[in-house]
Amino acid sequence: MDGEVIEWRGPAPYLFLPLDPEDSDLLAASPELSYGWGCVAAEVTVGATTFSTSLMPRQGDYLVPLKVVVQRAERLGVGDRVRARVRVRGRRS
Repeated sequence: MDGEVIEWRGPAPYLFLPLDPEDSDLLAASPELSYGWGCVAAEVTVGATTFSTSLMPRQGDYLVPLKVVVQRAERLGVGDRVRARVRVRGRRS
């Protein structure tokens, strides 16, 4: 997927990569993948960095949280265009 890094000031300021609307719709239509509150476990690769995270629902779409270690390793900031590989891991036990 390709997308633009955004900032969302929720409980703390974080950077996110929004999933494409089509991919978000697929996740929303598969509630069995969620381990709670609509969150879905995933493995994400951005550049040379692979990390585990949870895709988070927000206003009908899903967001990929970009951890600080990923931001630093890949030199990411708000507004950057990013190519990422997202692999849904399904429900956590």
